[in-house]
Amino acid sequence: MMNLSLCMIVRDEEKALPGCLKSVRDLVSEMIVVDTGSIDHTIEIAKNFGASVYSFSWRDDFSAARNESLKYARGDWILVLDADEVLVPECIPLLQRAIQEPEVLVMTLLRQEVGTPHPDSLVSRVFRNDPQITFSRPYHELIDDSVADILQREPHWRIVELPGVAIHHTGYQTDAIAQRQKVDRARRIMESYLANHPNDSYICSKLGALYVESGNVRQGLDLLQRGLQSPLIEPAVLYELHYHLGSTYSQMQQWAKAEQHYRAATEQPISPRMKLGAYTNWGSLLQARGDRVGARAVYQKTIEADPSFAIGYFNLGLTLKAMGDFSAAIAHYQQAIHLNPTYAEAYQNLGVVLMKVGRISESLEAFRQAIDLHQQQNSPEAERLQQTLQSMGFFVGD
Repeated sequence: MMNLSLCMIVRDEEKALPGCLKSVRDLVSEMIVVDTGSIDHTIEIAKNFGASVYSFSWRDDFSAARNESLKYARGDWILVLDADEVLVPECIPLLQRAIQEPEVLVMTLLRQEVGTPHPDSLVSRVFRNDPQITFSRPYHELIDDSVADILQREPHWRIVELPGVAIHHTGYQTDAIAQRQKVDRARRIMESYLANHPNDSYICSKLGALYVESGNVRQGLDLLQRGLQSPLIEPAVLYELHYHLGSTYSQMQQWAKAEQHYRAATEQPISPRMKLGAYTNWGSLLQARGDRVGARAVYQKTIEADPSFAIGYFNLGLTLKAMGDFSAAIAHYQQAIHLNPTYAEAYQNLGVVLMKVGRISESLEAFRQAIDLHQQQNSPEAERLQQTLQSMGFFVGD
């Protein structure tokens, strides 16, 4: 029976770490935690979960810290997670079966960015405990380069993709100060790497997107365009470059260029589930420009790629409502709510359409649900919606 070692690097992760370790404690045979300088209760929490904790002096190189954690692993396989990630329970039986396959070297897992507009990504996080497999690049570190070398020498090995979402990531939801510190560190490390690898398309994508998010739009755009010039680009990286270029041109209100890049992103030969971000943004662009037929077709692609994608049904509801197909809009809003019962905006828009078709009592109930959820989420939309309804003679909520 194959066993699995969890290998992590951490620093000041006392809030997130328990959830991560709970998600894997019944799966792994050991937990290896390399601490890079915590001053909170991270080390104590890790030890309480039975982890073996080692110290490592931080030197602005995530690969160096990752490789340090691999040194201590005794399992046949290695699982790599960050503290702000949790393993989805439904993927565990699939993972357990996959590590019994004799020709599998690496498993890629679909990582979902929870509650953010960031696109989902495929990450190589489960692999055989082989000293030839190591991380490279100081930021957005990967094992891909070392794996490619092995496959060139030993082509019998396979890389498999685990179906469905396997990791939930909440790292983009940190508070403003912590997020700014992470951004500053990321920029510093990637700029240093780019100085010696000026045409690395992967770093061009990551650093270019970071520049745009930080407000340096022109600098980010130049770097993203540079990334496209590389003669050999993996489809997943090419997807990200086009996705970020589409978002950047949308921000600049250059709609034709934005649509061109979103279309190019969706044409890449990668998992349809990974294209949700590009399809969603492309559909929103078409909707905003009045192309409702085009928007409906693009939004339809999102629920074909992932039938559990509540946002896709919500967006289709918006488009169908704008096209005057109220019955279909209601059905799509209801499906979005079924998939995500805390979807306040879906309840609110459902209320609007139900009122338009004269189903007043159902409409007011949907509005009441929307107000309750907005209040639970501390959204000012709760008060605004109540005032709007009161001006119409309806009293809903508190």
